[in-house]
Amino acid sequence: MQKRFQQLTYTFSLIYIFLSCNIKGDASPTPDSAPKFGKVKIEYNDTTAPEFKQMIWNLDTFYKNQVKAGFNGSVLIGYKGKVLYERYFGVSQKESGAMWSPETQSQLASTSKTLTSGAILLLKDKGLLHLDDNVSKYITSFPYKEITIRMLLNHRSGLPDYIHLMTKPKDKKYFNNDDVVDFFATKKPKLTFIPNTHFRYCNSNYAILATIVESVSGMKFDYFMKRFVFNPLDMKNTFVLDPNKERVCTASFCYNYRWTKEPEMHFDGVWGDKGTYSSVRDMYKWDQALYSGKLIKKSTLAEAFKPYSFENPGVKNYGLGWRMLNYPDGMKIVFHNGWWHGNNTCFYRFIEDNFTVIVLGNRFNKSIYQQPLKIYNIIMGSKNGASELEGEE
Repeated sequence: MQKRFQQLTYTFSLIYIFLSCNIKGDASPTPDSAPKFGKVKIEYNDTTAPEFKQMIWNLDTFYKNQVKAGFNGSVLIGYKGKVLYERYFGVSQKESGAMWSPETQSQLASTSKTLTSGAILLLKDKGLLHLDDNVSKYITSFPYKEITIRMLLNHRSGLPDYIHLMTKPKDKKYFNNDDVVDFFATKKPKLTFIPNTHFRYCNSNYAILATIVESVSGMKFDYFMKRFVFNPLDMKNTFVLDPNKERVCTASFCYNYRWTKEPEMHFDGVWGDKGTYSSVRDMYKWDQALYSGKLIKKSTLAEAFKPYSFENPGVKNYGLGWRMLNYPDGMKIVFHNGWWHGNNTCFYRFIEDNFTVIVLGNRFNKSIYQQPLKIYNIIMGSKNGASELEGEE
């Protein structure tokens, strides 16, 4: 792992200098301002390094093959605030022929959970709630008095998944978050385990968290996210979907692998666990905001990126809205994947190096989840490495 990390650091240093010198408007650094790693000093003329050119060619070749294999969507790879690689492939709306572009907004599916967590952590930093408060403090009808906000965030609540329990409504087209709360309040389904004794990934946790945001703020979740998260970060192509309203014209449609449009369903009106649309550029703004402390305090993020479940050994774990890989040598990767209908998403953050891989797809393609690992290996110039990166939804 140490050898891999050193090689990665050296490669990224070449990338960083290339970007610093070639992004329009950026002043070219002098040799003295070049990054230093131990005894290695990367000189200015390394920006033309053949390793860098070969890496970009390898990435283009990789995505050419991915498209042939069915990938349809967008990808952005960033390093220290600079976009290293950005590409758009195929159509966002097959019926109209609209192509993927920087403005295309795609369903994030469960990657939405990182933003829902961000809203809760923002409220925590403002002193409007505490993570160890009982959920019933903010949702009085919530029947499980021992469950806390933190247990929802780290999937240790024991709640069963509403998607597997609630049947299609007779009186309206879509369920909303109030319906989910009412279901738990009236039906009181049995918990899957005693709270805070196990980890079990569950969409109910984040639907309830969105309702807590509404209870604390006095605002609908979609409006709160726009006003206090998306607008401050200039995420102009990001919104929370209300399917009862007219769709944004630049939002991508969703298809199965046969290019048949996926129909809407009654759970599409529930947000927090899914339902946020965004672009790779906007997601990179979200990524970089987490380094700056602009939105959430760094001490709070340290809580979010801390593992909470130790029942099973291994590097995999879950924080507060983030999956993670914690390696014995200290290297940490925080990420979240998503899958809803035909949408597959990846959001991987190699936080020690400020290196990010974002992939959004609107045509079902499960191999998307393997892309971060393969991209990592392309940059490393190796077929070995973190096999654990092949993540789940």
